Amino acid sequence: MLTNLYIYILPILAVAVGYLISLFLKPGSSSGFKLLLAFSGAYLLAVTVLELLPDVYREPDSGIGVFIMLGLLLQIVLEFLSKGVEHGHLHFHENSTAFPLLLLVSLSIHSLLEGFPLDKHNHLLHGVVVHKIPVAAILSVFLVHSKLSKTKVFLFLGFFGLMTPLGSWLKNNVEFISEYATYVNAVVIGIFLHVSTTILFEASKNHSFNASKLAVIILGILLAYFI
Repeated sequence: MLTNLYIYILPILAVAVGYLISLFLKPGSSSGFKLLLAFSGAYLLAVTVLELLPDVYREPDSGIGVFIMLGLLLQIVLEFLSKGVEHGHLHFHENSTAFPLLLLVSLSIHSLLEGFPLDKHNHLLHGVVVHKIPVAAILSVFLVHSKLSKTKVFLFLGFFGLMTPLGSWLKNNVEFISEYATYVNAVVIGIFLHVSTTILFEASKNHSFNASKLAVIILGILLAYFI
């Protein structure tokens, strides 16, 4: 029962922590922030490969790979709309007053889907939470520096924060979704593979892969394996 509560509470807390971080730091220029992104990418990738992939391939269905590729393609489309906030990027105009609806839709779909497999994989819950913190911080910086009212900012972050718990709730309470959970999880695997590998590739951008980044990536992989 306590684990079930964590599934619903921790993703929301991660968004709140990300918002608080954004008030004191500039995530785009913080080396510690980039290390957190690298760690979350490594942890997410390791959990995906070590737990999610074997789980979906237990089903005697050769079509699983197709859904993994669909998830990867879906994430590419979502990142076209979100401008890459899922892996640490966001470009914005400080004088913009338009509500970023496409960004909200993209992040909401991504967050909703990542909530589906959390009930069976506690390690994945940890990875999603660690990944959500820098994403929420980047998103908060964007919203705070825009000309949106504080009410709209909190509505945006609140809606974004609720999407992952909603995905978990739907998985556990909607029979149709539960019946096809393996295929949904395969789509989520494709999403995670794209996001996590993009983070890791960008961590070594311009061949500037230093000892600190290598250390946190190894740490993320080892934690995913042993915990």
